[in-house]
Amino acid sequence: MTRKKLYAILLIACVAGYIWLFYGASRKNAIDVCIFKHATSVPCPSCGSTKSVLSLVDGNFSQALYFNPFGIVIASIMLITPFWIFFDIASKKKTLFSFYLRVETAFKTPKVAIPLVLVVLINWIWNITKYV
Repeated sequence: MTRKKLYAILLIACVAGYIWLFYGASRKNAIDVCIFKHATSVPCPSCGSTKSVLSLVDGNFSQALYFNPFGIVIASIMLITPFWIFFDIASKKKTLFSFYLRVETAFKTPKVAIPLVLVVLINWIWNITKYV
């Protein structure tokens, strides 16, 4: 993947995320569009992430953790990424792209991949027990 393509994808994802959050905040009720949950009646590992991020926006950290701890990761990425991209563009550097390549390489190693998969599975089990 090229630097320009990565930055474009990340910016589009962030803008889409902000639009989704604005939509969710304006509805003031549960947003339930998970295809996996509708097909299986079982919540996916990311179910509750939107509510989690909206709870963070409201300043309710404990509720954000309850809805889905991944929401904190998602909110952090959505907050930091646009600034990091604009910094790289303004300074004509590629620090985010270099970071992405290092993380991608690390995720391919079993000593990183296996614990991350376990964290996702544990979160998924917790989501299932919480929402079922």
